[in-house]
Amino acid sequence: MIRERLPFEMNPKENFFEKLNEWIGDVFYDILPEAGLELRDEQIFMAFQVERAFKEKNIMFAEAGVGTGKTIVYLLYALCYARYTGKPAIIACADETLIEQLVKDEGDIAKLSKILDLNIDVRLAKSQDQYLCLKKLENVMVASEDENIDGVYDTLPDFVHDRSGMQSFYHYGDRKEYPNLTDDQWSKINWDTFQDCFSCDQRHRCGLTLSREHYRKSTDLIICSHDFYMEHVWTYDARKREGQLPLLPESSAVVFDEGHLLEFAAQKALTYRVQEDTLENLLTRLLENDVREEFAFKIERALKQYSAFFDTLFESSVEVSGSDRKEVKLTKELQTVAQDLLDLLEEIGNDLVFESETYTIDEYALRIVDEYLDQIDYSLRLFMKDDQAIYWVEELHGELTLVIMPQAVKDILKDQVFSQKKPFLFTSATLSDNETFDYLAYSLGISDYLSFTIASPFDYDEQMKINVKKVSSEDSFQQKLQDSMKEVEKTGGRALFLFTNKEELARFKASVKDYGQYEFLFEGDQEISKLVARFQREEETILCAVHLWEGLDIPGPALSNVIIWSLPFPPNDPVFQAKRNQVADPFLDADLPYMLLRLKQGVGRLIRSHEDNGFITIYVDENIEDELLTTVKKNLPTAAQG
Repeated sequence: MIRERLPFEMNPKENFFEKLNEWIGDVFYDILPEAGLELRDEQIFMAFQVERAFKEKNIMFAEAGVGTGKTIVYLLYALCYARYTGKPAIIACADETLIEQLVKDEGDIAKLSKILDLNIDVRLAKSQDQYLCLKKLENVMVASEDENIDGVYDTLPDFVHDRSGMQSFYHYGDRKEYPNLTDDQWSKINWDTFQDCFSCDQRHRCGLTLSREHYRKSTDLIICSHDFYMEHVWTYDARKREGQLPLLPESSAVVFDEGHLLEFAAQKALTYRVQEDTLENLLTRLLENDVREEFAFKIERALKQYSAFFDTLFESSVEVSGSDRKEVKLTKELQTVAQDLLDLLEEIGNDLVFESETYTIDEYALRIVDEYLDQIDYSLRLFMKDDQAIYWVEELHGELTLVIMPQAVKDILKDQVFSQKKPFLFTSATLSDNETFDYLAYSLGISDYLSFTIASPFDYDEQMKINVKKVSSEDSFQQKLQDSMKEVEKTGGRALFLFTNKEELARFKASVKDYGQYEFLFEGDQEISKLVARFQREEETILCAVHLWEGLDIPGPALSNVIIWSLPFPPNDPVFQAKRNQVADPFLDADLPYMLLRLKQGVGRLIRSHEDNGFITIYVDENIEDELLTTVKKNLPTAAQG
């Protein structure tokens, strides 16, 4: 593995940070402006502030307004520090969409490579659910006649089918390679948490496995999502115990772009999932062995009890409007059924010790079952301690999954992440709350940190027109539909519609079929980065999404209009209900801060350069309280009409 040299000359007697400081000055004052990039005072200020995080190996909250150019700043520092230490730096983005934004052909990494004549070794470490599962694909091929999924099978590399040795393998199977699949089609064939990858006979030809071998060899930058980084943290010890490499290699520094979202990613990664058919599959596999008759009867009893638990769970769960999560009522009956299941599984776990001594069951199969039983035991006990966990039910393709999430992760983050002596850089336009970073720091278990705030350089009064429009409570949808179609006429399409949930998006999609004047692109119809690229390339299109409130960066006329369908308050699902239960005033301390943060992020999609201009429309209910409306307007970057 050949490492590239530092982009500046330095002899062994010279101080790295002094030479880095000189080079950074040359880059921002001379090299970038000569290449046609704008000289930004805000960007230069940020660059010399960020140096402290790397020099002191400390945590820094870098709140930089839209247009500061923060990405170029952290890329330069991360790259140089990686080459100085000999370990790659990790850039963790909020989600997979933002990863693609960072590495697109016209993105900041490509610009720096060209302008500075650097060969940057940057590799993507995507979340596991972004990869194809060969086993699931085989099963769907048998049960389905979907031509799009058949097409996936036809594009598999030859080495997947050819078992001869001495072949050249390469990574494949990324969600991006199948852009025409809908999200629903992809969910039938992608990796999920219930796949037994370690014992899979396709493991060494699996695109997910091969991708890990690829990105682990990066010498400069590894780009992943917050979710994936946190999964790496939580699975680190378990993977080492199982003889596997951690998901990510040892790093020199970590940058959390859109860092205000890290807490939820940490909670999400630490969730425990109990699926309806997983235990049945594992225990049925044990029955195929020569086990004692008494043990076989216990397994059959446990399977019946497991089925009864999920039946009771289904009866105890209720739909939540605007959310995919079903709320669970922890009734006395559900607790009793869960406890009976725990008792049976404990007996089976004890019996596994005896069965292992008879050598009638494969040792690896025993270990997998034993670990899963431990996980179910821990999950159900956490579930029944109502004050220590957040839980809900998900339903996909007719199967239930119980999801249990710890309420607080700050202690785990403090011990397993931020106790490391290395640079951790948080960046976003919205990190502080009432001009302090204490709330974010507390939620992440951080006690000692550096920080700074720098405003956006854009002239929002001149570049942006915001209209807050009241709509009737009785017929709000039709009013919004008709008015929004008039609004997009101002810009000839070129609009981004932001919705707060999938139900809103689906209803809008069904209602605009007759509006043939514009082509609408809907999140979920294709792979998201393809939709974004089409929106940017085909300027008169309209992009409609639920998950693009943050990170979408499209300068120029392609995005000249943002329609915010409703104020983005959090859903009434179990995760946010738990947050409400932890504060004195649920609305003021939980719902309102979330909404204002998301609203500011959504509004920030419009102006991405000094040349940009356009319109923002925000729809609110006609009965909105005056105080709330005033608060909304105060948090907008320029005075709003209406």
